[in-house]
Amino acid sequence: MTVDEELSLLDDNLRRLKIEYDVFFGGGSKKAPAELEWRVQTTIKKFQDGRMSGAQRFKYNTLVNKYAIFNSLWQKKLRIKEEGYRRPQDAILAIQGVRDNPAEQKGHGHPSVLAVTCTNPEDDRDRLRHFYEQLQHEMQQAGGGGSAQTFESFYGFIRKKTDQLRQQYGCESVEYSLQKEDGKVRLKAKPRTK
Repeated sequence: MTVDEELSLLDDNLRRLKIEYDVFFGGGSKKAPAELEWRVQTTIKKFQDGRMSGAQRFKYNTLVNKYAIFNSLWQKKLRIKEEGYRRPQDAILAIQGVRDNPAEQKGHGHPSVLAVTCTNPEDDRDRLRHFYEQLQHEMQQAGGGGSAQTFESFYGFIRKKTDQLRQQYGCESVEYSLQKEDGKVRLKAKPRTK
């Protein structure tokens, strides 16, 4: 097998690995895709010596960086899953698929209180400010008081999360929604392709 063929296979395996991890964290599989991950890591290690052309090196580095980003996210989710509970900071960062609400698992989802779709946070700043004010209002209505977070820190989080999800899922925009669960208001993020 040529270097180009192996790099194409690595790219395909990375795509499959991402899908299998999504299935695993979504509850569709009971075990993480360890064998496929081992194959990806073995291929990455095989080409660390750098014996390839400039174009091949560029493709290799791109794939290694892509794997590093995905792996970091998977490790965080695995750690949260192993701990067996969702910390408050995990909920605000919208790390889902850990221990979902039993009502949601039975198909009784919670209706959104408000949702906003964000493509470019700079262009959507006014809508995000309105969304933030609504979040504060809903949290006060739920009896928890408002968030101690300022709009600027909330806006920074939305910018970072939008960039992360757009890169991770290749989506055009991210939908943020406020949902009431067990009398509490939660912020959820969902990638949107259109």
